[in-house]
Amino acid sequence: MSQVPNAPNAAIAITMGDPSGIGPEIIVKAFMQEPELTKNCFVVGDVAVMQRAAGFVGSAMRIAAIPEAEIDTQPAYSLLRVLQIGEPRTDISNAYKLGEISAASGKAAADAVVWAARAALKGQIAALVTAPLHKEALALAGVKFPGHTELLQAESAEFLGKSIKEVPVRMMLANEELRTVLVSIHMSLRDAIEAVSYENVIETIRITCDFLHRTKGDAVADSPQNFQPTGHQKPRQRIAVAGLNPHAGEGGLFGREEMEVISPAILAAQKEGIDVHGPFAPDTVFMRARHKLFNNIKQLGEFDVVIAMYHDQGLIPVKYLGVEQGVNVTLGLPLVRTSPDHGTAFDIAGQGIADAASLIAAIKMAKKLVKC
Repeated sequence: MSQVPNAPNAAIAITMGDPSGIGPEIIVKAFMQEPELTKNCFVVGDVAVMQRAAGFVGSAMRIAAIPEAEIDTQPAYSLLRVLQIGEPRTDISNAYKLGEISAASGKAAADAVVWAARAALKGQIAALVTAPLHKEALALAGVKFPGHTELLQAESAEFLGKSIKEVPVRMMLANEELRTVLVSIHMSLRDAIEAVSYENVIETIRITCDFLHRTKGDAVADSPQNFQPTGHQKPRQRIAVAGLNPHAGEGGLFGREEMEVISPAILAAQKEGIDVHGPFAPDTVFMRARHKLFNNIKQLGEFDVVIAMYHDQGLIPVKYLGVEQGVNVTLGLPLVRTSPDHGTAFDIAGQGIADAASLIAAIKMAKKLVKC
């Protein structure tokens, strides 16, 4: 992963996400519930939106605008600092209607991410944590990228003076029990199948291996105090690769991608010294990789991460184990970016009931990754 100037002790920026969704609310809750964790964090977005969110959750926390020159200052507790992006809005109830998809909300969310990405690339901030945005709102706003990952990839490529293809990135979703990395991200299933190529599979393996080695495999999730490996000694970076077809193709009976594409990529990666195995049947490999907790003792699964061939194949198992603790990490970027693993939840926006646990986990992970 290419590196850019970084300041490990600098502040962490939290982008507000779509102002019509739950992002602002869970940010306020995170600051309320974890004052020590968030004391060097600030929000990138709109002051009025954050004030509205504080009202939704019944918080008396003071919301204060700060100039860019003060993003590194350590604030007093009960203060949520906001770097205002764009002109302050006085009509947010109309501009950012709760639970509604709109171009205005999409633009506000995207503008916050762009500022934070550029600040991270220049070393002004240590990392960014992104609250959920809405892909349809982005499209309405004229943003040509379907989500955070692609937008951050484009900003990084421009900063590095490279093409987007020269800055390959991958999405990893992780919780304490399971980690999965995707070969393809936001595209139709038909296109995702076409994306299962030798080049994409081996590139995913390499990016995953690089991340695990840089972090020594320890930065992804909190481990209980009593950590008991089963059959393997730490550190380890054992990677499993899921097949594309049922039963991993069953020797070509249900598809030949495993034989003609995935297996050759795995063999080539093994020759590079990468501890990678597969392709395994997609319906069982996630269970084999799952870390289990018994009596506060974590027993490691057979693998440290599973590489999945497409979005839902990899994300359904992780989210089933607990959306509230899942964290999205973008691998391959020259910056640290984490995110909660849920969406904008328009159906409950403004009710003050959204759970901040995944956002809190994302902030914790960002801080760990900054230190790696």
